[in-house]
Amino acid sequence: MSTDKQILGQKGEEIVCKDFSCPKCKKEKTLKKLVNNFKCADVICDFCGYLAQVKTKTVKNIDIVPNKVLGAAWKPQKERMESGIYFPLFLVLVKENFKKYSVFYLSADLQKPEMFIVRKPLSNNAKRAGWQGFYYDGQIMKNRMTRIK
Repeated sequence: MSTDKQILGQKGEEIVCKDFSCPKCKKEKTLKKLVNNFKCADVICDFCGYLAQVKTKTVKNIDIVPNKVLGAAWKPQKERMESGIYFPLFLVLVKENFKKYSVFYLSADLQKPEMFIVRKPLSNNAKRAGWQGFYYDGQIMKNRMTRIK
């Protein structure tokens, strides 16, 4: 059974796939959701292979990028960054259970290591002890993101 946060993320991915053309090849209706837990990416263009991350967050004001956005697992993100690989980011901001939402886009070439804030590893008592995640620094992203809806 999916958690509320997982359902929120799935709905954000559905919005991106339904409402947007592929930023790379510009074809419509080609963005598709990847399988759950695919590392560092959530959608793929089934025409050109473009990959992107989608993050969805409930906010009070859909016009302002929040100061902090929950990322995912730090280890695969760090490994990709060390190899110079960044995936574009769609940020879906939601208000009133999707009655109102906005979408911001951050291309891969505008991402820098300083926009990733490493979280503390989970404690030894946690179900996934030692797992470590990260946040996106919204203060840095605000100046680099483009509102697309």
